Amino acid sequence: MEFDLENPLTNSNHLCPPPSPNSTSLFLLESDHMPSHHYIQSLKAGAFPTSVRRNAIASISLFCCRFGPFLPYLAVNYLDRFLSSQGIPQPKTWVVRLVACSCVSLAAKMTKTEFSLIDFQGDGGFIFDAQTIERMEYLILGALKWRMRSITPFSFISFFISFFNLKDPPLRQALKARAVELILKAQMDTRLMELRPSIIAASALLSASHQLLPLQFPCFRKAISSCSYVDKENMLQCCNWMQEMEKEGEQSESVDEIMASSSNTHVNVLDQHFSCWESEIAADATKTDMKRPRINDYPDNHSVHFSQLQHC
Repeated sequence: MEFDLENPLTNSNHLCPPPSPNSTSLFLLESDHMPSHHYIQSLKAGAFPTSVRRNAIASISLFCCRFGPFLPYLAVNYLDRFLSSQGIPQPKTWVVRLVACSCVSLAAKMTKTEFSLIDFQGDGGFIFDAQTIERMEYLILGALKWRMRSITPFSFISFFISFFNLKDPPLRQALKARAVELILKAQMDTRLMELRPSIIAASALLSASHQLLPLQFPCFRKAISSCSYVDKENMLQCCNWMQEMEKEGEQSESVDEIMASSSNTHVNVLDQHFSCWESEIAADATKTDMKRPRINDYPDNHSVHFSQLQHC
């Protein structure tokens, strides 16, 4: 069974915690799948070069442009957790590209997405062979302590949407789809990185209900606020940030339209690919003709360091 972002503990092996009959385990373990507080604060303060993260995410976006939105989301989760733990001692372009490529490769294996190396050889003149990518994969696996079944905001959508008591399936699905769009956008906003995935999920559903079901919003807010796992103050702050994020996105789109109408300037690669993914939330990943080994095929005692990659 492939890894499901909404049910991360399903079909767990000995490297992962056992599944729980309720959502308690998700709330107890979610902090283990977040970047460190120091990393987040370093990004905000500019101590950690934000260009490294942005360039890596741009590469992930480029590699994943044919695979829908959930594969790159998982890859960026791996990226942030890796940078949080390991950092990049030499933030050279080829190293950043290799880290991004390897995060996508691991995410593809977890989700059983078939791909070939040619999918990861984008522009920029960097071509990595299978052995080089595999070495970096081992380094990432070690830094993440093999916790690859990431607990993300998607893991809490079903739990929180049950608080809404919606009996109309199409309406329920529309609310969920809108919340998914907000979660995808939230990953790029460093303000939301320090919030637990459960808070982001609750906030996304509330923000979606405010847009789609404004009359029922007060009841929904009261219902979710009653959950003992939810920090009400953080949730409302997150909702405000999401609303600001939406306004900033609308302004950015207006600027892009003006630029596109007056010149041949292309939109930023992240915005371009996200717009494509936004309309294909439920699309299946594109199939390719070569399948790489899965994570479970790797030995447990394999370790790799950056010094071993410098000769690649």
